[in-house]
Amino acid sequence: MESQRNIYDVPMNLPEPEDDGACDHLPGMRMPSVSLMSTAGDSVDLSALTRTTVVYCYPLTGKPEQDLPSGWDDIPGARGCTPQSCGFRDHHAELGELGARVFGLSTQNTAYQREAAERLHLPFRLLSDEKLELARALDLPTFEAEGMTLIKRVTLLVEDGKILKVFYPVFPPGRNAEDVLGWLSERITN
Repeated sequence: MESQRNIYDVPMNLPEPEDDGACDHLPGMRMPSVSLMSTAGDSVDLSALTRTTVVYCYPLTGKPEQDLPSGWDDIPGARGCTPQSCGFRDHHAELGELGARVFGLSTQNTAYQREAAERLHLPFRLLSDEKLELARALDLPTFEAEGMTLIKRVTLLVEDGKILKVFYPVFPPGRNAEDVLGWLSERITN
């Protein structure tokens, strides 16, 4: 494990992820019917939701008292899950005004996610794809770190069970919520 710096900041000079085409197949796809446990204690099937839904997928949320996986800052796009979540927290009301609900999604278990959601004061649910069911069904890009299979950072805008827009790669992660807001605002005005 790598000695952890401030998880709320993204260090300068991180390697920027490149668009490797791993999400090119997603726009227009229907969400598969997969039930995922949420931090609220219920299960959520994203394919059954009718209104505009933002699903930001992230590798893992660090904890202040724990080290990040070894070499974490050297993996393009890995660092920045906490700033990304905080961005969606800070823009949650604006996204709601545009008719969008928000979910965060990672492969971490629900208990781990619940701690992060409480610590970060997230006003939305995090979903656990601990068994990689949704990731495999959508063929989401993943990577390995310290024996864990983690989802690369990708944000999906879903409406009536269909993927409308994909943000990939997401960089810098702390700006993702603003980029989503911009896209949704432009969509409404056009």
